Amino acid sequence: MAPDDDRQTPERKDTLYFRQLLAGRDFARTDPIARQMVNFCYAIGDRASGEALLVDPAYGVGEVLDLLEADGMRCVGVLATHYHPDHVGGDLMGHAIEGVATLLERVDVPVHVQEAEAPWVTRATGIGASGLTTHASGDVVTVGAVPVELVHTPGHTPGSQCFSVDGRLVSGDTLFLDGCGRTDLPGGDPEEMYRSLTTRLARFDDTTVLYPGHLYSPEPSATMGDTRQHNYVFRMPSVQEWLSVFGNG
Repeated sequence: MAPDDDRQTPERKDTLYFRQLLAGRDFARTDPIARQMVNFCYAIGDRASGEALLVDPAYGVGEVLDLLEADGMRCVGVLATHYHPDHVGGDLMGHAIEGVATLLERVDVPVHVQEAEAPWVTRATGIGASGLTTHASGDVVTVGAVPVELVHTPGHTPGSQCFSVDGRLVSGDTLFLDGCGRTDLPGGDPEEMYRSLTTRLARFDDTTVLYPGHLYSPEPSATMGDTRQHNYVFRMPSVQEWLSVFGNG
């Protein structure tokens, strides 16, 4: 698990740039919604090229871009885990959340989404289909010389995706250290969530470090081994048992 003092410091391994930023603490400090929602934004990049991708930039996106620039990095793209406004911006229960649309006013970069999520992102953000770069599971987005694999993990939403980079899994709202994303919101599917957790993410070994979309646990990250051991969502051996607990009907 990452110690507290590492959460605001870029991690270094060769030329990899990887930074976990907490809304309401590292940026958007005066935003009460950001402090309540405790979203993580991530920056993934290549120090040699100075290029970085932002994962789920929402709330004070200008501040996030400024943090990148202070590290000598520049944003060359957005990776969106899913369409919910606390991750990409839009209307959140009557609150206007700054997000990807605002970011695009400052930098002209591609927004990478799973194909199934594109219409949902358009409705949430107002960004037209031409402004989105759609993908299938297994596609790789390269930033500098750093490859980032896009892993389609439907369940929370139809086109939810996780990002695999250098032994790390950025999971959005698919998987938290404790629990998983809700399946009772528009586009949610509890059976697909079960398959995502038990099949689509099964190939990530126990040493992979999980970086979730929210700070819902005391620690900001954990290995997949620890998560599988302690997270109750992995204690149900069949889809029937899963649906008896998490089914929306």
